[in-house]
Amino acid sequence: MKLLLIEDNPAMQTTLQRSLARRGIQVITCSDGARALALWQASLPDAVLLDLSLPGRDGLLVLGDARAAGLTTPVIILTARGTVGDRIIGLNTGADDYLPKPFDLDELEARVRALVRRASGSAEAQNSAPAKPVVWCGMHLDKDSGAAYFNGEPLELAPRELALLRAVLGKPGHAIAKERLFELVFPGQSQVQPEAIEVVAYRLRKKIAHTGAQLVTLRGLGYLLKAGV
Repeated sequence: MKLLLIEDNPAMQTTLQRSLARRGIQVITCSDGARALALWQASLPDAVLLDLSLPGRDGLLVLGDARAAGLTTPVIILTARGTVGDRIIGLNTGADDYLPKPFDLDELEARVRALVRRASGSAEAQNSAPAKPVVWCGMHLDKDSGAAYFNGEPLELAPRELALLRAVLGKPGHAIAKERLFELVFPGQSQVQPEAIEVVAYRLRKKIAHTGAQLVTLRGLGYLLKAGV
């Protein structure tokens, strides 16, 4: 496994690099936010450990740049900013997990391996998926790439937004329980608060507004996708 550690603290870099190397994990380090995206694209890591307070460019901006560039690498934010608001902002920007400092190395390793397994499993599932296309209201999911399109134009969606769209697009007009959607969008991530699905739904709702489709919240039931009037 290969990780990219974007962290400007030399002691933290050295500790994680040596400790994870003993566990069979290669760690590439970067201490400058301005150089992080280029190194990310060049190294193609299995996962990224990202600090938020970086010189050159803030970690959230680096993450936003990466997602905008189409990089879907799983990301764990490592930071001293541990408030709920900071976690929501991180998830909203495209992070997959959030671990406040100080953290336990065993927990970090477990979370990294879980994210990489899920990412690998998702890719295998997409490759083995049946060819039947899902098309509704001008939107469809490409069976090969897994990307979403509207009238032939790609929808710019983060991985979790795409997972939510895939779930509701499979049953348009039918309510899907919030708990079920949470399992599909945050598989195996029991440490994530259930309310996080609302953040993903909010982002997806805005990004598909121009399609005429509406992601509707049904209190006590969940969400459903319907055509706009």
